Amino acid sequence: MKRPTGTPTRTGKSPVADKRSPAAPPEGGKPRKVKRHPRPRRGGILGWIAGLVTLVWRIIWGSIWRLAMVVALIIGAASAYFYVGLPEAQALFDGRARGSVTMLDRDGRVFAWRGETYGAVDSDQIAPVLREAVISAEDRRFFRHFGVSPRGIASAIRINLAEGRGPLEGNGGSTITQQVAKLLCLGETFDPRRFANEAEFEADCRSGGVWRKIKEIPFAFAMEAKYSKDEILSIYMNRSYLGGGARGFEAASQVYFNKPASQVNTSEAAMLAGLLPAPSRYAPTASLERAQNRASVVLGLMAQEGYLTEAELAQARANPATLSKAASARAGGYFADWLMESGPGFLTSETTEDVTITTTFDQRIQRAAERALQRIFDEKVKDGSASEAAVVVMSADGAVRAMIGGRDTRVSGVFNRATQAKRQTGSSFKPFVYAAALEAGYSPADRIEDGPLTIRIPGGRNWSPQNYTRNYRGMVTLTQSLAQSLNTSTIRLQEAVGRDAVIRVARDFGIVSNLTTSPSLGLGASEATLLELTGAYAGIRNGGTSVAPYGVVEVSVQGDDRPLMGQTGGFGQRVISQRAAGQLIYMMQKVIQEGTGTRAKLGSRPVAGKTGTTSSYRDAWFVGFTEQYVTGVWMGYDDNTPLSGVTGGGLPAEIWQAVMSEIHDGLPELALSTVSPDGSGIIMSSGDSTPRVVTSGSADDPLAAALAGVMNTVEAERTGRVVTAPTEVTGAPATPGSSTEASSDDALSRALNGILGGN
Repeated sequence: MKRPTGTPTRTGKSPVADKRSPAAPPEGGKPRKVKRHPRPRRGGILGWIAGLVTLVWRIIWGSIWRLAMVVALIIGAASAYFYVGLPEAQALFDGRARGSVTMLDRDGRVFAWRGETYGAVDSDQIAPVLREAVISAEDRRFFRHFGVSPRGIASAIRINLAEGRGPLEGNGGSTITQQVAKLLCLGETFDPRRFANEAEFEADCRSGGVWRKIKEIPFAFAMEAKYSKDEILSIYMNRSYLGGGARGFEAASQVYFNKPASQVNTSEAAMLAGLLPAPSRYAPTASLERAQNRASVVLGLMAQEGYLTEAELAQARANPATLSKAASARAGGYFADWLMESGPGFLTSETTEDVTITTTFDQRIQRAAERALQRIFDEKVKDGSASEAAVVVMSADGAVRAMIGGRDTRVSGVFNRATQAKRQTGSSFKPFVYAAALEAGYSPADRIEDGPLTIRIPGGRNWSPQNYTRNYRGMVTLTQSLAQSLNTSTIRLQEAVGRDAVIRVARDFGIVSNLTTSPSLGLGASEATLLELTGAYAGIRNGGTSVAPYGVVEVSVQGDDRPLMGQTGGFGQRVISQRAAGQLIYMMQKVIQEGTGTRAKLGSRPVAGKTGTTSSYRDAWFVGFTEQYVTGVWMGYDDNTPLSGVTGGGLPAEIWQAVMSEIHDGLPELALSTVSPDGSGIIMSSGDSTPRVVTSGSADDPLAAALAGVMNTVEAERTGRVVTAPTEVTGAPATPGSSTEASSDDALSRALNGILGGN
């Protein structure tokens, strides 16, 4: 049977066809509408609000992800820009604008640093416990983040707000990577057109602010991409400033503990890590107790991070870190400051190299002087007194051995009263009047009147000096006049010798400050520093040859074999003869033996010196010497308040005696080279290996007296000068007396010296 062809005729409804297409409209009619269930309509205002919220959310969300994409692109581009400019990690270790100055004492030991000391080390060359302390204290998630820690920033903002600060004030939540970005100034370099100096530039780099925080983010990402975590940590541990002039943990470890950073223990590591937030405040040299308390906090953080067990924590807290002996002493701050100020800038304060200076400084003498000064103030000065003191100790050749510029000896970079304070010298200037007189031919035994005196000054004014006691002694010898520090007799002598001669002697001995030309010159109306005056007395001590006080023996750049410069001072030109110097030393011995300076006695040790007190009691001095050392002491108030009951023969003499007793402990008692008052005694200098004749003759020896007579004749023939008594001063009677003295440079002395010296 054939299968029908064509389109089959459907007689019934097909459910499949019904699903494929809607039912055909009735013939000749409209399409039939399919009934749908309407959506439920939201009722009233709630529906309107819901629609509005949906619309706003769509707008915000769309803006956020688009903004986030833009920000991500900007950060990525900025990070790529910074990445390209970053050098190798080791090139970033040393970020100092200036070099360092390391100072060695006379024995070659380091006693002070200036500038920023530095020692480059990789983080793996630092003790592991120090790395752990730094990470615990500064960024415990350091090894888990990519340069920025949102959690840390959020926590810092919360703490700042809770403590009443702005969100970005105080705790910053910065990671170590971000701190490195700040240390690197975000790749910027010093521009002299924008900043006055490097300090201002660094301050700007360290400043906060939203914009700088934003810039830190791409820079931190760039460093995380460029460097390993160890390299970032190495940069951080080398560039961080840790107080005491130390840049980096290696330098800080040497400064505070006198050991490399690879050898610090747990307590020392915690103290070093604790310096990071505030180096000046937490520096152990500023306050050891405060530094130890901060270290205890760091130890607790280390225990929280699992770096320390409870037993190790207890052990470290029970044995806190202490300073090394050198750091604890902190000797020589004023001395180091003096060298930095007086030395050439390109080798000191402005050096771009690491410089080593070998100095004349003696740490034993410095500590002894500090102990003595402290003891006198503790015992003799009332509590709360604001009076100050300064001390300088030097050898006779001008080599400064110790310096104290104020009562607070554990400081640096402060006002130095030994070198910067110009004060009236008072009667401590008088030896230069007598030196000029002795050089002119006067004798210590010559007599001069101590009595009322009036000098007319141009302009019609009169000046009448008075003695401290307001009493007068009548006729006195020059030795008595100096020993008792008499004013009127000293001025009579000055006017007889001539003020110009006195000024010449003082200047040639090293008083470089301006000297008055008025009659009050001889009473110390002019100003000088303690260093100047002590150096001038050293010239008297060494026999009349001037010295230039100095502290530098040798300067060299680290790494160079040859020094750049050598000694900067020492012996100068002869100012007065050996005879005159010997006679003056004899007279200055009498000041201490029986005059105004008896409190300065050192037992049987020969000493010489002079007291000084200004007329208004604003300054008190004592300067003197033994065969080994010359020491000067000043005391007064910074604001020129008069001292209460203090004269040069009082506390300054006691300070001098205490200092000299300390520094001469164990040293032999050596005689000073002096000349007898009549100039005729044979005095052998005891300061040299070969004896020298300072003068010749003895008052009790006929042969010596004859030799002295011969020398007097030789001297008179050579110079044609006959020494007479002091001439009359306006308003004063003549002072009789005469002297004919042999010069220390006379022919017989030279001959005797030649014989003794073997030439």
